[in-house]
Amino acid sequence: MSAYDERPWLKSYDEGVKGYLDIPDASLKDYLLEAAAQYPDRAAYHYMGSSTSFAELAELSGRFAAFLAGKGLGKGDVLAINLPNSPQYLIAILGALRAGMAVSGLAPLLMPDEVAYQLNDCGAKVMLTLDLLLDAKFTPVSDKTPGVEMVLITGMGDALPGATEFPAGRPYPGKEVVPFMKAVKDADSAPPDARLAGQDTCFIQYTGGTTGPAKGALLSHSNMVANVNQFEVWMHVERGKEMFISGFPMFHMAGLFVAMCGLSWAATQALIPDPRNTDHIIAEFDKYRPSFLANVPSLFLMLLARPEFRKLDFSSVKNCFSGAAPFPVEGIIDLESVVGKDKMVEVWGMTETSPLITVNPALKPSRVGSVGLPLPNTMVKVVDLEDGATDLPIGQEGELICSGPQVMKGYLNRPEETKNALRERDGKVWMHTGDVGRMDDDGFVHIVDRAKDMLIVGGYKVFSSEVEDKLYKHPAIGMCAIVGLPNPERPDSEVVKLVVQKSPAYKDKPDDEVKGEILAFAREKLAPYKVPKIIEFVDAIPLTSVGKVNKKIMR
Repeated sequence: MSAYDERPWLKSYDEGVKGYLDIPDASLKDYLLEAAAQYPDRAAYHYMGSSTSFAELAELSGRFAAFLAGKGLGKGDVLAINLPNSPQYLIAILGALRAGMAVSGLAPLLMPDEVAYQLNDCGAKVMLTLDLLLDAKFTPVSDKTPGVEMVLITGMGDALPGATEFPAGRPYPGKEVVPFMKAVKDADSAPPDARLAGQDTCFIQYTGGTTGPAKGALLSHSNMVANVNQFEVWMHVERGKEMFISGFPMFHMAGLFVAMCGLSWAATQALIPDPRNTDHIIAEFDKYRPSFLANVPSLFLMLLARPEFRKLDFSSVKNCFSGAAPFPVEGIIDLESVVGKDKMVEVWGMTETSPLITVNPALKPSRVGSVGLPLPNTMVKVVDLEDGATDLPIGQEGELICSGPQVMKGYLNRPEETKNALRERDGKVWMHTGDVGRMDDDGFVHIVDRAKDMLIVGGYKVFSSEVEDKLYKHPAIGMCAIVGLPNPERPDSEVVKLVVQKSPAYKDKPDDEVKGEILAFAREKLAPYKVPKIIEFVDAIPLTSVGKVNKKIMR
């Protein structure tokens, strides 16, 4: 028995949170409908100045489910949703689940070939897309997606009260094209009652594909109900009383999870179609006074750069959640100076774990620089990077692996990748995360880097997140990223490259002058092999569709 089997994290839990929970034995569909039935008059979401109740959402999703059933669609079929955050996204998810279908998020920023690849890979029979995306994203590859039988079209204002005219799209050979909200409003009000088991696939969510084609993680109803329930208990949620604002897009696992938490907890959500529109986020915050705020670190940093954000009244906020990428310690300290001490809760997870594995305590002070403690019913270990099997001592760095009810069923159509990621040991299935980290004596997990973002310089390991964290302390750096480039003189070594988006205070200073300052600072704070050999300045750090720093493009 290793030290991890003793679960040292339990001593650091908030009072009242147990190490094991009785997870409800229900499909996600039933879990969501139960919350809607308990709080029918509460607003499910706010969108463009309008509000929709849980009863109205249940009605609309039931009609969509009836429409799908009328087309012969149900269990075993897949709906792909190619939308920004909008009421239609929530209606479609709940409606598809009620019909027994699985749902796959399709990022609006994907290129046409990527759209075709994902539609074909997940076997989608139906795609719901935005009218503004149709010609740019789907039309060029419509003939390359033979499995798509129906294209549902919607506009950003279709779900607003009083909307009567809906975009019709264009015809495609062999595909039925239907205005989404017209189909919903014209459908029978009696929805089907799909019988779903816990192991039935609920979502097929695609990973980023940094080392090859994106992979579809198969998440079951049990996976999702478990993780939503774990997080509810952890955050001491008051059902029917919470209010979310989140910039995470729903096509990404983090945004999907936040949306499902909102529906499960009968919490109201302010829907943010464009997370880069900080004016809109600030206005919605000021209007609705949320109890929870959830964003990627880069969006929190963008908000902190706005004086209007800093002037908001944060007394309603219980916690701010951040995940999907490392949050610089200096940024966390700055955020808490604005929103309130101990309100920042950093989390760690991945698409394959529905997504949460560890979360900082909600009531006790977070451990800044840590991604928190393993959730109830969850085991975490640190194992040797080379063999993936030997447990390392507490405090030593290695690959993080986890086991729990939130771990996926596997990757769609990829038995070898599934076998590599999910490995059985001691009667449990362990997810090998590919993240490098350590656990301290109190059970807090510290992420050192993604294995794929780790550099090898002259035989030494360089963890990009550690270097970035230290460089963020220099006032010239608004945002930055470290990537490795091939070293032409040493095939087994890399060159450290730093990409910098200057802070407002340094924006007009000459590049050479700022470069000299940063290099002097780096030489003072970092071991020689960690000091960047190349520094490049950009107007804006490239981000992925979810707002994470896009190191793939930088490389």
